[in-house]
Amino acid sequence: MARSRSSSTTFRYINPAYYLKRPKRLALLFIVFVFATFFFWDRQTLVRDHQEEISKLNHEVTQLRNLLEDLKNGRVMPDKKMKSSGKGGHAAKNMDSPDNILDAQRREKVKDAMLHAWSSYEKYAWGHDELQPQSKNGVDSFGGLGATLIDSLDTLYIMGLDEQFQRAREWVANSLDFNKNYDASVFETTIRVVGGLLSTYDLSGDKLFLDKAQDIADRLLPAWNTESGIPYNIINLANGNPHNPGWTGGDSILADSGTEQLEFIALSQRTGDPKYQQKVENVILELNKTFPDDGLLPIYINPHKGTTSYSTITFGAMGDSFYEYLLKVWIQGNRTAAVSHYRKMWETSMKGLLSLVRRTTPSSFAYICEKMGSSLNDKMDELACFAPGMLALGSSGYSPNEAQKFLSLAEELAWTCYNFYQSTPTKLAGENYFFNAGQDMSVGTSWNILRPETVESLFYLWRLTGNKTYQEWGWNIFQAFEKNSRIESGYVGLKDVNTGVKDNMMQSFFLAETLKYLYLLFSPSSVISLDEWVFNTEAHPIKIVTRNDRAMNSGGSGGRQESDRQSRTRKEGRFRINH
Repeated sequence: MARSRSSSTTFRYINPAYYLKRPKRLALLFIVFVFATFFFWDRQTLVRDHQEEISKLNHEVTQLRNLLEDLKNGRVMPDKKMKSSGKGGHAAKNMDSPDNILDAQRREKVKDAMLHAWSSYEKYAWGHDELQPQSKNGVDSFGGLGATLIDSLDTLYIMGLDEQFQRAREWVANSLDFNKNYDASVFETTIRVVGGLLSTYDLSGDKLFLDKAQDIADRLLPAWNTESGIPYNIINLANGNPHNPGWTGGDSILADSGTEQLEFIALSQRTGDPKYQQKVENVILELNKTFPDDGLLPIYINPHKGTTSYSTITFGAMGDSFYEYLLKVWIQGNRTAAVSHYRKMWETSMKGLLSLVRRTTPSSFAYICEKMGSSLNDKMDELACFAPGMLALGSSGYSPNEAQKFLSLAEELAWTCYNFYQSTPTKLAGENYFFNAGQDMSVGTSWNILRPETVESLFYLWRLTGNKTYQEWGWNIFQAFEKNSRIESGYVGLKDVNTGVKDNMMQSFFLAETLKYLYLLFSPSSVISLDEWVFNTEAHPIKIVTRNDRAMNSGGSGGRQESDRQSRTRKEGRFRINH
């Protein structure tokens, strides 16, 4: 009986009727419930906040460990100031202060974009030249040479994407075959394939890439077998038959004929074989014989006579990189007397560039005209937006007053190029722009194919001035690419920057140039230092080697120069930060 009474007493406390008859006890129970709920909720909040704080601290500890590792290995030098004179010629800016957290975050976002682009290429277009993201297939725009893969090698290496790099290396070792019955562009093959392989060799020291670069260069060499030494622009990779495109009327193109010097000079330096350097330098010697007073050459050249044809003068398509390489070969040779004629020709051409600069109304945007005979055309390609970076890079070779004049012009032109982007609804630039009185700028050809030129110039201006405005502009452009061009299977261009309608192509230079320059824009200046590296026109960094032409011409210096280069590469190590 006692056991029954105890159970009955206990049961009544959990019976709702018991509390309904006793309001005070019901109120007390409610208060206890509320306090218990608040106590439990507060404890959960504290635990969650504690976990978030631990996560943040772990992230910061990881960043500090990575920074310490980079410091130990000489990859990041926080207290090293950029040289204000001598071979670097850069502004004295302490730009390698301890890794800026915002820069690191942005750099990781760019790295994520590279991973997305690369993994899409791996999944849908492996071994093909380029990916068509919308239809998820590969196309061979360059004869099946794996253009995107080779263009991406040094970007993967610089970003520390080791697994992806190793898979790409295996493809180069086992599948890359240049013996193709394909009429290749000498220019495109040189800047993408020869340049990409040489750059990867300079970065990694892996001789596989040098051997492959020499293989394809040997297949291109017959293009220079003309009466003047000005090369044909097309060559069959299997049988070596060269010719020019039919639409040029048999002429060679200025940019296509004058934009192989960096790569072929580097190849001679690294192999000890002078034939590559001799072929490409003969082009410059031939053009220098009749170089005009304003240094501006029409875009068509007769390969038999070496004379220019009546045609457009432009710093845009078909003219651009000729002027770029006049400056960069001088830098590549470490600014010695052996390459002084390149600098002289470049400075002459910059006088000509100044004669083409005009400013808009009402906003006074500076732009570079095109010229036909004595007539100026108020049109500027986005391709010409490499010029601000070129002017900034070359300004250090002038006297202080002249240097400031060219640097100021570079900054003005960069502002114009940035506004090519900002002036459209998508915040992405069109292919070219026209300038009319009272209207500033208007889009001409309205597509965007993921071009890098404006970002390239922002990178140089950031490195050479330390002005973080250029980083902000670059970040805005990157966000516009992310918003308009990123899809589930890669990145696409736009058919129209006004409507945002997408195309179906991920250009190889998006991985080689656009993303690389954006990554370096948010990296310390010790990562691919401009004192030690020069970028080819496809953004492939090539090691600067002081020119010793007498030794090179005799074929005796290659081994010594190669040994020095290998030694330096091993000391410098990898270019990784915050991985």
